[in-house]
Amino acid sequence: MHPILIIVFGPLLAAIVGGLGNRALGNTIVKSITTGALFLSCALSWPIFLGFIGGSYDPVVVPVLQWVQSGTMSFDWALRVDTLTAVMLVVITTVSALVHLYSWGYMEEDPDQPRFFAYLSLFTFAMLMLVTADNLVQMFFGWEGVGLASYLLIGFWFRKPSANAAAIKAFVVNRVGDLGFMLGIFGTFLVFGTVSIPEILAAAPGMAGSTIGFLGYRVDTIDVLCILLFIGAMGKSAQLGLHTWLPDAMEGPTPVSALIHAATMVTAGVFMVCRLSPMFEAAPIALGFVTFIGAATCLFAATVGTTQWDIKRVIAYSTCSQLGYMFFAAGVGAYGAAMFHLFTHAFFKALLFLGAGSVIHAMHHEQDMRYYGALRKEIPLTFWAMMAGTLAITGVGIYWLHAGFAGFHSKDPILEAAWARGTETAHFAFWLGAFAALLTSFYSWRLIFLTFFGKPRWAASEHIQHAVHGDHHDQPSEEDAGHDVAHHVPAPDHGDGTAGYHPHESPVSMLVPLGVLTLGAVAAGFVFQDAFLNQEGFWKGAIFYNENLMHAMHGVPLWVKLTATVVMLVGLAIAWLGYIRDTEMPERAARQLGPVYSFLFNKWYFDELYHFLFVRPAFWLGRKFWKVGDEGIIDRFGPDGAAWAVAQGTVGAKRLQSGFLNTYALWMLIGLVAAITWVLL
Repeated sequence: MHPILIIVFGPLLAAIVGGLGNRALGNTIVKSITTGALFLSCALSWPIFLGFIGGSYDPVVVPVLQWVQSGTMSFDWALRVDTLTAVMLVVITTVSALVHLYSWGYMEEDPDQPRFFAYLSLFTFAMLMLVTADNLVQMFFGWEGVGLASYLLIGFWFRKPSANAAAIKAFVVNRVGDLGFMLGIFGTFLVFGTVSIPEILAAAPGMAGSTIGFLGYRVDTIDVLCILLFIGAMGKSAQLGLHTWLPDAMEGPTPVSALIHAATMVTAGVFMVCRLSPMFEAAPIALGFVTFIGAATCLFAATVGTTQWDIKRVIAYSTCSQLGYMFFAAGVGAYGAAMFHLFTHAFFKALLFLGAGSVIHAMHHEQDMRYYGALRKEIPLTFWAMMAGTLAITGVGIYWLHAGFAGFHSKDPILEAAWARGTETAHFAFWLGAFAALLTSFYSWRLIFLTFFGKPRWAASEHIQHAVHGDHHDQPSEEDAGHDVAHHVPAPDHGDGTAGYHPHESPVSMLVPLGVLTLGAVAAGFVFQDAFLNQEGFWKGAIFYNENLMHAMHGVPLWVKLTATVVMLVGLAIAWLGYIRDTEMPERAARQLGPVYSFLFNKWYFDELYHFLFVRPAFWLGRKFWKVGDEGIIDRFGPDGAAWAVAQGTVGAKRLQSGFLNTYALWMLIGLVAAITWVLL
């Protein structure tokens, strides 16, 4: 048996056993089964990945069963294992296994632990199905599977109206993107006559320059197909325009945030573009579109992240911004750099989310950073883990020594590739990416300073005080999406700052994953940089490898190579000035920038705009169909009308049922006369 079968179907079997067994098996058994299955998948994935690096493993397709045979369309259910798959396997299984282990401590008090762990394993199976797909329909199966599982996990605390709303929002927004993805798949089959990914990629270069009828116009065939496919990626990977579900996904438990935002759902779009990279290379307009959307998303999310107070929302917008880097790297043709950043990002972003969960756990589920402060002495292990994640995401490193944290090795090459590409769109992406790197440094260090430095502000949190005095909520409360702009000032310190409460470090089951991910955030970039960026043989044809671009990256000016480091230091300096040295400076800046601050704090008003353009008209139309169409017409003349007619008929019938024999004889005679008259006439 090929190990890929165990890697993929082990989590599915665990999800089925845990989900059906549920409370009958008990918390410990279900957690052990699901967590054990994920660690087994992880243990089998790493040798495959290292085998590709060492050159001892070759691409293989493992058949599972015959799936569809319909006319000219036929394809099997098969699992493709190549370098691109191997990268995703270690990312998905490693982060998922650690999230499962972390959840032992984080969800300890939740009464529905078996259901939660079953959902986690189902989510992992769906993502593994996506990345091992040998054809577009199989990829779509996994694509929709992670959408379903994310809906279940985001709305896990279904008794909270906000959690239900967030789950529905994620599902609906992704359906918009999935419509484009489906149209792209349909169009690809129409053009190529197959849904087999290898056959499509082999034929794609020959279709360059051809046109197809679309919406009444003649358009470039490959461009329109790639744009439609990328629209699906925009929804799944939360790119600008279809990003609105991502921050609200924080309504789910923190381990869910780490799983969705680090290793699985949001990276599906990047994986899909890289998987189909030979096809995208034949579509220059589509690549320009990918570059522009990625760069715009990078800037948008970074600007919003600078103003948020919820610790998880800051990291969520950081995810959105980092995905923008990956997409514009793919857009300029640096698919290896895009996948490398996806790889390192999984470690340091999972670390940041799980570290934030450890902080939230220590602070009785308080998520507002204005009620933190001075936590580095109370939860030192969490502090150092979060520091490692911050050093990684901000790209701390020394260029001349070629040494640094993970983000230094993966994000800097993306900016170099954008400059080396030389097109106007690529240079546009470079400058936006550089400015976003400055903002990333600012909001990342702002999070560290507000959370771990300064004075303790715990007494100002009613949530913590209620928890201390026994009024503890069954489920964590999330910060409302909006704040009045006047509330941008950090909460004041009330007296002793603690009111008798002292945060506590997380249990071992939560700290061990933090330690492993810290190792990845520190070393993953340095160890694997050469394989991802400089070895075409490592990829073995799994992606389009632009060797000329890779060489051009090494020849960019020195100031380009140092740009990311310089802006990182500028962002750090601004955050230190505002949140350590002069803590009144953010308040003054917010007041002076009034409308700009409001614009950024309210997330560029995308939610309000969509509510006005789509939600309100949809509700208005729904009410019209309900009140006028359903109740006013269908019910009135249908079931309600029939019921009224029957009721009126019974009134007349009651008058005929008098109980007197002569009355019945009279009606019988009238009936007989009427029947004879009908026959005679």
